[in-house]
Amino acid sequence: MGKQLVIVESPTKAKTIAKMLGRNYKVMASVGHLRDLPKSTLGIDTENHFEPKYITIRGKGPIVDELKKTMKRTDGVILATDPDREGEAISWHISHLLKLDPSDEIRVEFTEITKGAVKEAIKKPRAIKENLVEAQQARRVLDRLVGYKISPLLWQKVHRGLSAGRVQSVAVKLICDREREIDAFEPVEYWSVVAQHEEEGIAFESTLERVAGEKKKLELKNKEQTDAVLQKLDKKKFVVRSREEQTRNRAPYVPFTTSTLQQEASRKLRFSTRKTMQIAQQLYEGIDLGEQGTEGIISYMRTDSIRISDLIVAEAKEFITHTYGKEYSNGGKNYTGKRKGSQDAHEAIRPTSVHRTPKSVESKLTKDQFKLYELIWERLVASQMANSVYLSTQVVLDNNGYEFRATGNRMKFDGFQRVYPLDTKENELPMLEPKQRIQASKIDGNQHFTKPPARYTVASLIKQMERLGIGRPSTYSPTLSTIQTRRYVTLQQKVFQPTELGYIVNDILTEYFPTIVDPGFTADLETDLDKVAEGDAKWNEIIEAFYARFKVQLEKAEEEVKKIQVEDEKTDEICPKCGKPIVIKRGRYGKFKACTGFPDCNFTRAIVKEIGVDCPRCNSPMVERVSKRGRVFYGCSSFPKCNYATWDKPTGEVCPECKEQLLVEKVSKKGTRIVCNDKGCSYNKK
Repeated sequence: MGKQLVIVESPTKAKTIAKMLGRNYKVMASVGHLRDLPKSTLGIDTENHFEPKYITIRGKGPIVDELKKTMKRTDGVILATDPDREGEAISWHISHLLKLDPSDEIRVEFTEITKGAVKEAIKKPRAIKENLVEAQQARRVLDRLVGYKISPLLWQKVHRGLSAGRVQSVAVKLICDREREIDAFEPVEYWSVVAQHEEEGIAFESTLERVAGEKKKLELKNKEQTDAVLQKLDKKKFVVRSREEQTRNRAPYVPFTTSTLQQEASRKLRFSTRKTMQIAQQLYEGIDLGEQGTEGIISYMRTDSIRISDLIVAEAKEFITHTYGKEYSNGGKNYTGKRKGSQDAHEAIRPTSVHRTPKSVESKLTKDQFKLYELIWERLVASQMANSVYLSTQVVLDNNGYEFRATGNRMKFDGFQRVYPLDTKENELPMLEPKQRIQASKIDGNQHFTKPPARYTVASLIKQMERLGIGRPSTYSPTLSTIQTRRYVTLQQKVFQPTELGYIVNDILTEYFPTIVDPGFTADLETDLDKVAEGDAKWNEIIEAFYARFKVQLEKAEEEVKKIQVEDEKTDEICPKCGKPIVIKRGRYGKFKACTGFPDCNFTRAIVKEIGVDCPRCNSPMVERVSKRGRVFYGCSSFPKCNYATWDKPTGEVCPECKEQLLVEKVSKKGTRIVCNDKGCSYNKK
């Protein structure tokens, strides 16, 4: 066999694979797509079955020429782009540029970049799957029609630089709808009665549940009702009516999909979806492991499958049994259940070798690479471990005809949590026997109010999008970036909030393009695209059915939507250049101050909001800023002279331990902690 040209997408992956395949192969990178729809025009023939008009992407000509020259010096071409629909489409476009026959066996897939997997895949070339290409093409055409038809309308009626999209517009609607739910929410008062006890040196509490003998829980709606109950209770007259113990099992989580990895990396590591996918790409494409050479240490990271190979199941079983003991293994379990909407084309995200522990490669990885690899490795290993076992205890107490309940939870066997611990609180109850009399140190009535639904975090928004069937693994990260870049939403204190602009655009789309922002309609389209990929539907027919309704909506919107005049906000400031008034305008990256004398005077100034805290480095005021991606952060007003900045809001106090950094408010589901801004400092204010 003569020399073969292997084409992949990434230069990093090309280097890694070249070392594995040896001198009989020339490995080159396409550096992503080489052909696409033109940027300057729609590029779709809406009168001729929506045929796309592809062109070579500007700047990619030299790469195409180099591939053609190299192909002439080799005896064959192997297309090894990423193993998904996007990768299949890239291979198809390359085959057309190089005048290859897509039906020839020229396509291979690398689901992991290890020497064994790569050499095995090279032996099994296949034809390009036209169905997958058509599914990707249908998505591209749909997105182009929506984007290039609605965006000019928004430019004309609202503001230049705006955009709409099948997935991004639904995400914005979810955030806007949730914010309106919060605004409309009216809290309802309710009360609880809690008793504090201590027996056998163990402190615990019991909560009033009901009047003894009644099935319905007792509802206390105000202080008067609560005080009336408290008057009937006696701290010295608690009697144990029953004690029940039950063993409960907690099963481990399944291996990571793209969605769950992004959610967990956001929750545990505070990584953005973009950062998570960038690092995962690095771990997949190859890490220099020294004497072992360069290898990918995780499998392909764009997947919605929870399945893993039998080889990895067996490897994990052997590792767990040897490292932790036979009782920690679940015997080897493969999660083959196909989730709703899952394409199940690849395995779940997993380490390429279970024996490659995080500690064994820590010195070869960056700090962030290590954190993400550790998370992936621990999740996979834990999925192959035994259940955690808890002893759940429930004690029912009587006090003058009122029934109190105390619960305890104690771990008997950690199981998978030996590797992947959960945030489960343990509390033990003393050995209380029926008819035993105990006392309370105090009995309190506590006022509460019902709470509005929580704003979306990165993790909860991705989870909701996945649940509704909106988008696919590859779309979550760019969608969240786009809606922030467009200034439709901001990410403040780890939660999404819509901007005024977000509301305006969402309201227009909701009224005139209800199908575009309807989660059900968007999910049905994803299902239709899956049918195209499986060969059960024709892509042109799906586009035609969509466009027939969309065209009517578009014509109505162009006729009826009134120009929305977003008024400039007035200020008391005068332009230092020409003396004319300064106003607040909207730009691509948010609001800014500008002279009303434009274009004769081009004076502008960034808007800064002081937070009453001084920079610990130069004592200049700290200000609130917004990144280009719409995320709020806090930085020194003397930037760029001083580049001190933090994502978390500073309190103004200097850390009493390191005496160099400010203390900041670290917000999480558990509440707000005051910690040092220096990650190397462990100070945590109690």
